[in-house]
Amino acid sequence: MSSGTENTDTTDDAESDSGGHCSTADSDGEVAEEIAIVSFGRKMETAEEIQAEIGDRYESIEILEYHGDVFEEHWGEYDCFIGLMASGIAMRKTAHLLDDKWEDPAICVVDEELTWAIPITGGHHGANQVAQDLATMGAVPAMTTASEAAGKQGVESRAKAMDAHVVNGDSTVKTNLAVLDENLGPVARLEGPKAVLVGDDVTVLKRNKQDGIVLGTGSVSGASKDAFVAAWEQALEETDYGFEDVEFVGTATRKEDEEGLLAAADELDLGVVVFDKETLLAHEGPTPSRSKDLIGWPGVSEASAIAGGAENELVLEKMGYENEVTVAIGR
Repeated sequence: MSSGTENTDTTDDAESDSGGHCSTADSDGEVAEEIAIVSFGRKMETAEEIQAEIGDRYESIEILEYHGDVFEEHWGEYDCFIGLMASGIAMRKTAHLLDDKWEDPAICVVDEELTWAIPITGGHHGANQVAQDLATMGAVPAMTTASEAAGKQGVESRAKAMDAHVVNGDSTVKTNLAVLDENLGPVARLEGPKAVLVGDDVTVLKRNKQDGIVLGTGSVSGASKDAFVAAWEQALEETDYGFEDVEFVGTATRKEDEEGLLAAADELDLGVVVFDKETLLAHEGPTPSRSKDLIGWPGVSEASAIAGGAENELVLEKMGYENEVTVAIGR
């Protein structure tokens, strides 16, 4: 499979000498599911507001009252701590506990007024995710990972979107730097049985489940969440597949900020993988598209469905929905 933009956390990578790795689906380091809000007693009302607002987005979200050893006592029990406190307190109380970026829990701090949500460790391992959820309560997600600054989707985030996990964590140092330089190139999908010898600048992603299908998606600007969901449902009804068979949603880099698309994918718990222009041109579909003549891009839905599929083939050619969204299905 090939893809376009990518996100990266080069600061953590460059400073990590531990050689951490993700060898199982449960340790992909991407998704925070078990959360602990650490709060001073006087801030419990805010902690409860956070729990009520974003609690249904996680497997569990608990509240721990702060005391000097609270992080140490519960280290390893949660995927991410939300520190309802000054960042300096969280940093001083956890610095001696940090060991391996792939194994350490993520930490995101937020102030009592919910003005700022600041990931301080594990940005690509849950903290950025939590900060973005806190943004729905009005907090500004102050993310400092290089990928967010550059607007790129790195290998860890790609693994999350593709429902895969990174096998060799060391490699992300070099591959994510290549992402920033736009030199990574396409992500190749290899089918076995096959023996592959790789160097330390090759990141290996392993799927968490068997091959599924890809929903290639294009749209007019500003298409609604409901339009995307309805379009995907309509397309799937033309096949023998359902949402449970979808690996991810594929689209173009120029559509990666479509709020309706991202909201629809989030509602259905689907990852989004974006493809650059060159990749889509190399996987152009059979249905003519006006965008090719107007702006030089092939039809997004068919090209991204083909580029994303394991077999690089279409299951369903482009369908339109309400002149807002187009969908094709690939595998």
